[in-house]
Amino acid sequence: MNTLTLYKTLLREAGKLPAYNIRMYALRKIRDEFKEKANIKDPKLIEKELKKAEDNLEMIKRQVIIGSLYAADKLIIE
Repeated sequence: MNTLTLYKTLLREAGKLPAYNIRMYALRKIRDEFKEKANIKDPKLIEKELKKAEDNLEMIKRQVIIGSLYAADKLIIE
């Protein structure tokens, strides 16, 4: 999976998180991490960071499924 596809997929999946605060935190964290690591040149380090991002994507997907099983009432700001 290339970097741009991974980034977009992470944002899309994080947007599905049911809890507003967790969703906003995840979206902000994804954007900040990708901006922070945009200037990395070492191929080994890039590969390591992409692997970490793919692991986080799988974790977010699991959290979306779990969150849908135990849905809570929406907050006023939602």
